[in-house]
Amino acid sequence: MLVFLAVRAQEKSDKYIESDVVPLSGKKGFNFETRAGDFTLKPFVLVQTSAKMNYYDDEGLDLADQDNIANSGFEVGNALLGFAGKAFNKLTFNLTLNAAQSGDALLQQAWMEYNVKDELRFRVGKFKTPFAQAYLVTLGETLFPALPLSLVTPVNIPFSLNSVNPNFATGFDLGVQVQGLIHNKLEYRAGIFNGTGIAVNGAKKTLSDDLGIPSLLYAARIAYMPKGSTATHQGSPNDLNNNKLLVALSASYNVEANWQASNDFRAGLEFSWLINRWYFGAEAYYLNMKFVKRQQIAPLYQFAGGYVQGGYFVTDKIQMALRYDFFDRNSMRTDGYLNAPAVGFNYFLAGYNLKLQAMYQYLGKWGHTDQLERDNDDMGMAQHAAQVMLQFSF
Repeated sequence: MLVFLAVRAQEKSDKYIESDVVPLSGKKGFNFETRAGDFTLKPFVLVQTSAKMNYYDDEGLDLADQDNIANSGFEVGNALLGFAGKAFNKLTFNLTLNAAQSGDALLQQAWMEYNVKDELRFRVGKFKTPFAQAYLVTLGETLFPALPLSLVTPVNIPFSLNSVNPNFATGFDLGVQVQGLIHNKLEYRAGIFNGTGIAVNGAKKTLSDDLGIPSLLYAARIAYMPKGSTATHQGSPNDLNNNKLLVALSASYNVEANWQASNDFRAGLEFSWLINRWYFGAEAYYLNMKFVKRQQIAPLYQFAGGYVQGGYFVTDKIQMALRYDFFDRNSMRTDGYLNAPAVGFNYFLAGYNLKLQAMYQYLGKWGHTDQLERDNDDMGMAQHAAQVMLQFSF
């Protein structure tokens, strides 16, 4: 049978063709489609290149070479090439490679989804876990060029372990998920994942010695949207006359996470409101880290974090942004916490698919019992951080 592939640039119905990188639904661009219309393929590209400057406190530096400026210069944070599409009006799929990464992280996403109806969809492969609004929004449409420190920075614990300390974010992972949208107001997601993150593509988990169940990540999220399904962006020049509200709860349990070091329970609360030129967002998250019996460490450790942020379009192309980030990194057992206020500027070059983002962030430390605790709490984190990022998407 002769298959005719047509390249066209017109809006069409492409429900659930998603990229999580750039918006695709209803977007003009190249589409490859069979004559019968039973197969559609949409390519997309996202490139993000940045100039960074990071200034670190004196603590933790080599006394023989105290260079406070580190991890600075130019970088390509993301260089994504992907394809999203649909087949037979029931299946959607996505494959995305990130040339800025290496190893298993080179494969950013690879999933397929069976759409029974709006209220019931099944997804399998590598994709975003249902936790943290900061991750679930479209990558190319975030308010700031960098994620909140509280979400992506490992916690501090007073033990030396043969494992990586966890952070709040679970990010991309391999697994299976059921999800749906009920009456265009209530969205749910529930899934089981490896719990090893984006940098592992293999099946490497075992049974839990403590609980006797598979040592996997069990996660769920439910979101209420009283004004209808919300946009996936944090402010867009193409959406300046809208009113959408979202409140969501999420929870996950990573059984024998971080290579059999601890059982990690996470919970999160989300809020976002897009109203005309304004965007408001806030999240709070909690982590309960309980060591497995083989570690022979009795206490459990609890951590908290969160942020509030807002943006406003002062013109149709310029968006100003503010964020306050809170992080109880050394656990609730120890006094002191970190806070990171940030200011941002976004400029959209309409017609060229270019977005310029700039931000400055300061890291503060409050409430520690002594100077040693204060110095140890922000190890590996920059006191002053500035970033300018240029993004191209297609």
